[in-house]
Amino acid sequence: MLDFDLLKLICETPGAPGFEKPIRDLVLQLVTPWVDEISIDPMGNVIALKKGVENKRVMIAAHLDEISFIVTHIDDDGFLRFHTLGGFDPKTLTAQRVIVHGKKDIIGVMGSKPVHLMKAEEKTKMPTIQDYYIDTGLGVDDVKESISIGNPITRERSLIRMGACVNGKSLDNRVSVYILLKTLEGLKDRSVPYDVYGTFTVQEEVGLRGAISSAGHINPHFGIGLDVTVAYDLPGAQPQEVITKLGKGAAIKIMDGSTICDYRMVEYLKKVAQDHDIKWQPEILTAGGTDTAGIQRYGRDGAIAGAISIPLRHLHQVIEMAHEDDIQNCIRLLSRSLEEIDQYDW
Repeated sequence: MLDFDLLKLICETPGAPGFEKPIRDLVLQLVTPWVDEISIDPMGNVIALKKGVENKRVMIAAHLDEISFIVTHIDDDGFLRFHTLGGFDPKTLTAQRVIVHGKKDIIGVMGSKPVHLMKAEEKTKMPTIQDYYIDTGLGVDDVKESISIGNPITRERSLIRMGACVNGKSLDNRVSVYILLKTLEGLKDRSVPYDVYGTFTVQEEVGLRGAISSAGHINPHFGIGLDVTVAYDLPGAQPQEVITKLGKGAAIKIMDGSTICDYRMVEYLKKVAQDHDIKWQPEILTAGGTDTAGIQRYGRDGAIAGAISIPLRHLHQVIEMAHEDDIQNCIRLLSRSLEEIDQYDW
């Protein structure tokens, strides 16, 4: 059963790329009792080790960071300009609330030119990031007292339940953080054949940077990335555009824009799902990338790597949506895969 309160806490705790400390501190607090060793590498990745019976290493990566912004300018009236940290569709930002993390947290709103003042051609033009500013409602002196250039900015949105789904910001990739935490909790008193390195990575949204670094010193034999994927099961979608569907199970990645998953890992994950009656669906995403690429390529010896993906509607917006059953199936698939990985003919 989904621990909604825990998922809500994880989603709503801030962690912009390069500024992951709040979410990292929460993960450290939660995961420490469930593993044999815990460490933070120089880049800020949390590495939670559950020791196995044999001397082989499995790296599981779930990134801590969320798409965010950073303050680049404060004008004479106290309005903020910003740069993106991660990929955004600008049209989704109109009138959205954000939190500026300065000396204290300050709520702001993404402002742009009012429709009443737009020329005809402006009304049909797609907005750009440069069209927006952040209005905190404060005067310039108060803004400069609390906010500095370089402060991170995250989206302000609560996680809620909607039917059989959860809806809110930062399910990319906090739902994977939740899945990895629950998996490690479930394995606490159970044996695993190989050392499991539960790795909560940093700066994925700006280039898979934490996974590349951590794979370099873990040097895994096997790797599984945990991240969300596109569920375009929506009105207007052509069949070939759907990628995955909500409620149809854990997605087993075959490829994305940065990785062709090892065929052995793909077949292994499929077998585990079939053997244990775990609902699953295939995923081929021709654009975008995940920490799987870092795991696969940046250990000293390379790794047999694949990924378990969580279908997500409205990806990289402020109202991302996942199905509770898919989340539970991902936990089951990951847990069984770690327990049985020595039984497969690699």
